[in-house]
Amino acid sequence: MSGNLHRFLTNFNRYKFLLKELVKKDVQSKYKDSVLGLFWSFLNPLLQMIVLTIVFSTFFSRSIPNFPVYLLTGRLILDLFAKGTSGAMKSIKNNKAIIKKIYVPKYMFPLGTIVSEFINYLISLIVLVLVMIITGQEFYFAIIYTVIPIILVLILTIGVGLILTTLATYFTDINYLWKVVTMMLTYLSAVFYPIDIVPKKFLIFFKLNPIYAAISSCRACVLYGTFPEIKPLLYLTACAFISLTLGLIIFYRYQDKFILRI
Repeated sequence: MSGNLHRFLTNFNRYKFLLKELVKKDVQSKYKDSVLGLFWSFLNPLLQMIVLTIVFSTFFSRSIPNFPVYLLTGRLILDLFAKGTSGAMKSIKNNKAIIKKIYVPKYMFPLGTIVSEFINYLISLIVLVLVMIITGQEFYFAIIYTVIPIILVLILTIGVGLILTTLATYFTDINYLWKVVTMMLTYLSAVFYPIDIVPKKFLIFFKLNPIYAAISSCRACVLYGTFPEIKPLLYLTACAFISLTLGLIIFYRYQDKFILRI
């Protein structure tokens, strides 16, 4: 593992210019031919929040204080993970023309996609801040602690993304299966409903979901002004670094054979 990590860091430093170009390309292609362009990074989460708030606030307005902020905090985290990993899966095949012509570190392609989604996430946080101001949500000092779960989700996304990139290069069906998984994560992350309504016998599925750990940690800081609970945060940390370790090992083991599969 130490050898893979050293190789990863060495190549990253040598080819970091490529990462910048890949991120720029991904952002530009995402909004190509779009009239609103980058403004969609603001508009998309805002429209989602408005629709879901109208639908679900009727049921949960009493049990969830400031439902729009509660919803948006969870939705943005889930979208970062879901879109980052889904984009990473397609990155190798989408860039096969480059891979077949010249040598570049292949992990740059999934990493570029994930960094692009992370930039979109950071832009979307502006929407969250605006919604907090409009709804009168207090800005607690503890909000600075959200950096911890956000960085851990980014690491988790990179690790899972590397694993999925490898699998999707060999098995196309992984793309379809992962859509089902991300849909399940939506319901297992308590994005638009309070965890209190979940029967105790099903809580184990939420506790095993690192995305729920990230969302609940961010909500603790943003909505309640407290430091995240230690156990979920430690679990998220373990999942993030274990997935990164496995991702590097699996990716480096099979990357040289990618060219035979694209």
